[in-house]
Amino acid sequence: MVESTMNVPTRGRPNGRPSLANALDDAIRAIDIPPRPQIIDRIRVEVLSENPCFHRIGQLIKADVGLAAGLLKTANSPYFGLRTRVRSVSEALVLLGLELTARAVAAISLRRAFPDSAHYVRFWDSSARIAALSGWLAQTLAPPGLNAADAYTFGLFRDCGIVILLRRFADYRQTLARANGDAERSFTAVEQADYPTDHAVVGSLLATEWWLPDEICQAIRAHHEPSAIACLGADPPLVGSRLIAVSQTAEHLLQQLTGASRTQEWTKLGQASLLLLGLTEESLRELHAEAATILAATD
Repeated sequence: MVESTMNVPTRGRPNGRPSLANALDDAIRAIDIPPRPQIIDRIRVEVLSENPCFHRIGQLIKADVGLAAGLLKTANSPYFGLRTRVRSVSEALVLLGLELTARAVAAISLRRAFPDSAHYVRFWDSSARIAALSGWLAQTLAPPGLNAADAYTFGLFRDCGIVILLRRFADYRQTLARANGDAERSFTAVEQADYPTDHAVVGSLLATEWWLPDEICQAIRAHHEPSAIACLGADPPLVGSRLIAVSQTAEHLLQQLTGASRTQEWTKLGQASLLLLGLTEESLRELHAEAATILAATD
């Protein structure tokens, strides 16, 4: 089983230490993390090659109708920064580039990796809304060093460890309810009282295994730690801290606007998030109406 205090391991790259790569593999097997889709590996091979073949990757994506449609929808979302509407997989590859394409494919594959049930559907819908609001906030607030594509991706993957633990442990649903309602202990501390891991560790392991950027993996690991966002004045800007603050603010807006997904996290992390993003309670209220429009567009 994964220890709750472990750090996110270095990825199993050719120049990485074998012991860390083996530790990651063991942790993934123990907690039943979904395997990395082969298409992500194929894209990564091209990313690392001297002469990437966009045509080969395009053919692989086109062979999966759902993946191709999902890539077009993702590429045309406002958070990936394309000025032209994408009409084909080939256009998406050229305009996004292989790195962003790999990230988009990972986001599409994430939901497909889990059984479809009513409870999971509600979770993924909430994650999609948080991701959309996170991308919008990153564009609107323009925090230093943070782009909308990173914020959107982080919003989708931030809590994926919850679904893994729901699938792995029959009684995790009760732990989740207690963690959502605890106003004093950190969310992960409640989880660690019942299990030798928590959803932040598990989610960061999946993100690492699926080749997401290091800043996103580390932010997933730390997103319930107040110290991760209480770092004003850092130079250069801490991308991970701003990812956490933006997504926390997005979740708060979602809860205020819909009454859904109630937690106590804003009580613990809200003020630090506002400070880091240069927001006040008044300016946050001014964002509500526009946030409602963003949510309507995701339905």
